[in-house]
Amino acid sequence: MSSFRTAQIPLVSSHREVYEPCDDSFALVDALLADQVKLLNHHPTLCLEFGCGSGYVITSLALILGKEASATHYIATDINPHAIRVTQETLEAHGLHAELVCTDIASGLEKRLAGSVDVLVVNPPYVPTPEDEVGQDGIASAWAGGENGRSVIDRILPVADVLLSDKGWLYMVTLTANNPAQICLQMREKGYASRIVVQRSTEEESLHVIKFWKDADLQVDGKDSTHKTGPGKVVESLISQLPRLSFWRNNSNTSR
Repeated sequence: MSSFRTAQIPLVSSHREVYEPCDDSFALVDALLADQVKLLNHHPTLCLEFGCGSGYVITSLALILGKEASATHYIATDINPHAIRVTQETLEAHGLHAELVCTDIASGLEKRLAGSVDVLVVNPPYVPTPEDEVGQDGIASAWAGGENGRSVIDRILPVADVLLSDKGWLYMVTLTANNPAQICLQMREKGYASRIVVQRSTEEESLHVIKFWKDADLQVDGKDSTHKTGPGKVVESLISQLPRLSFWRNNSNTSR
């Protein structure tokens, strides 16, 4: 296995119809780096990525976990067949292996993977677009998110709930336009706590990488606990996290 901490851009394969690593990809990997010690102590047996694209994220996750997680199984899915081939090439270039499946999110895998995914990583199509652009062939499927950029995200959340193990963690990239506070509130109603691991502003967008995990107290209390807290409190909690949990790529060692 490579000694690199993350996938190396010169070794990442490419195709004109496959999304290349960009700010959102780097933010997601930085979130995983920020949690590296926690991930190693988590001892995941199964890691899964929805929408693997170039393979940069799933490759980086395997490198971050390293030899200490030699028994970990990796699976990555993408609706774009070109992305599956490119991810395979990226993994091979780093001396790694993952099971790759060409499918929409996790279609056909739900029964097999239900309740068994310990780490799920997702950089979803989050850009607000007309609904008819969602799920198109080729590279457009990597960013077209429909109204408020939520069409695909809202399909991913219930699938994640089914697939995650009792100790499962979900890391997901969101855009401010996606209303991340509302996403957290939806997941809270399913029994998940959340925190912002990375917040990053670029010239074009403001990104958040949010980590979700099952919280026994929320699962016991159910929706009542959400109502007690209230949407305003959830939003207030998220906003308060931004300066405290920001993790900038230029200063990647400060949060570890």
